[in-house]
Amino acid sequence: MLSKISYYLFIYPISKLPYPLLYLIADFLFVVMYYVAGYRKKVILSNIQHSFPEKTDKEHKEIMRGFYRHFCDFILESIKCFTISEEESLKRFKLTNPEVINQFYDKGQDVIFTGGHYNNWEILAVSIGLQIKTLPLGIYKPLSNPFFDKKMRETREKYRLKLCPTYQVDELIRKDYGKPKGTIFAVDQSPSNPKKGYWMMFLHQETPILFGTEKYAKELNLPVLFCEIKKIKRGHYTGTFRVLCETPQETPYGLITQLCTKAVEKQIQKEPQYWLWSHKRWKHKRPIDMPLHEDFDFNKFTNCNS
Repeated sequence: MLSKISYYLFIYPISKLPYPLLYLIADFLFVVMYYVAGYRKKVILSNIQHSFPEKTDKEHKEIMRGFYRHFCDFILESIKCFTISEEESLKRFKLTNPEVINQFYDKGQDVIFTGGHYNNWEILAVSIGLQIKTLPLGIYKPLSNPFFDKKMRETREKYRLKLCPTYQVDELIRKDYGKPKGTIFAVDQSPSNPKKGYWMMFLHQETPILFGTEKYAKELNLPVLFCEIKKIKRGHYTGTFRVLCETPQETPYGLITQLCTKAVEKQIQKEPQYWLWSHKRWKHKRPIDMPLHEDFDFNKFTNCNS
């Protein structure tokens, strides 16, 4: 009951506000989170310092401040997604090259989409189904609150995206939907069990990487594409896809995982303020019996693009 009250009393009314008013709220939220509450400030600053050891303390703090600014915008923009119209979603997120995806649809091929928690992935989830032929299938972790889980599903699925709970990935990635699909994997999440991760260097730190992307890409021989999301201006984003690998079964163990992770890393290094620094990405230490894999020389593999 409390969930419904908070949704209809606060979240829904806020989501109906025009963007200029949303950003006034975001500006106020920034002051509260950055100057007053200091939301996860130690975690955020530590993550940035370890990821950019070559930068000065001043530069670290500039990235942190930029992150808080963007994160507050992201929160309000995500709330807006509850009631965003089809026309508005297309205005706010534009796919620059849908033909890169549509070429596989025309061949009748399923694909894998990869990306990270960078810029505004929520607006991508809402809008992508309107801009490509391929049916997008988004993997998500169900919320513990049934009411908000239902609302979140309704929000993300209203414009063609189909959601796939984490416990159904193996079933739904093999399901025939009557048309080619693209399964979306976020490759920058931390595995719950560090012994099940693929350990490599990511942002200057030993990092366990989820292996699901490579597992299904190789098992089903699905082309792997990466989406780079750019923030053009406040509230406006573009997404550009590029093919990382068309023939995963021809690649050595770990190559797909490294390709995807390095693609996210390059994006973060260019504009670090737009990544989710508040996430405890490096909470695990590498077990002594887990190898740390060396970086591949991607130039040796003609079927892949780094």
